[in-house]
Amino acid sequence: MGAPCVLRAAARSFLPPGRGSSRLRCRALSCCPNTRKMSSKRQMDHLEKTAKDYRQNVVYPAQVCGIIKESETVKRLRVSVHPDFSFKAGQWVDFFIPGVEKVGGFSMCSCPGLLQSEGVIELAVKNAKHPPANWIHTACTVGSHVAMRVGGNFFFDPQPSDPPVNLLLVAGGVGINPLYSILLHTAHLMRLHHASGGRDYHIGSTHICYSAKNVQELLFKDTITEVCREFPRTFSCDLRVTEQSDGDDRDTPLITRRGRITKADLRAHVDPQKTLCYLCGPPPFIEAISEALTDLGLPKDRILFEKWW
Repeated sequence: MGAPCVLRAAARSFLPPGRGSSRLRCRALSCCPNTRKMSSKRQMDHLEKTAKDYRQNVVYPAQVCGIIKESETVKRLRVSVHPDFSFKAGQWVDFFIPGVEKVGGFSMCSCPGLLQSEGVIELAVKNAKHPPANWIHTACTVGSHVAMRVGGNFFFDPQPSDPPVNLLLVAGGVGINPLYSILLHTAHLMRLHHASGGRDYHIGSTHICYSAKNVQELLFKDTITEVCREFPRTFSCDLRVTEQSDGDDRDTPLITRRGRITKADLRAHVDPQKTLCYLCGPPPFIEAISEALTDLGLPKDRILFEKWW
């Protein structure tokens, strides 16, 4: 695995503000949920929102090596990274852009297995006025140099000796990114488990509930359904749209339903002793789903979420 030598020079253009914690203090099955409140008076930027979160100490140079139009509003970047770059499924990066003062914060939508095999990561970014997102949609090209630093307490990184858990992944909109990374990672672990004859980590079950405005904004839906078909006894999905127009019915896959995710949709997938739930989406979505899960008896320490974007 490697990246072009020219990437090493890119990091010299950046002076990242602040320093992160020097070591990881929590593991996937015991990390604490993020409970910061969001201000309605002034929108905090990424560095402010995540100031207390874990961060690696190193900012790594990187280079954009692919750009894919994921939907009308989302671009997926494929980024070649430094050989020492590493992350856990579910984490994000501080995204430094030459000439752009604001620092972006984007969750990886790829899994660590892709990094190990190809030396790249992927980021899916929705178009917005925020300078880093706007740059990705208006100025970023294949070959653009950037720099990244990994951070975040929201991840799934089980060890072979850990007991199996039943994962419940609940996403709203672009909140799918870290959960898609976790989904891909669990599928990778499942393949390793089969290949090793059961010596690697054993996944319990994995169910993903994912809602978006319309079918076009259901990112990664094809791969999600492919994983569920590959492991039908272990993986399942509930994909739904909230504002689909009648004219788009012909494009709606059979697995997609209409309406928001409800307590009734979650009930069959909650076992207070075995379920570990990861949530990501807008704050009102997180609050509603967290309340529903608590009502269903899932302990709060088994409900993990991102609530900073």
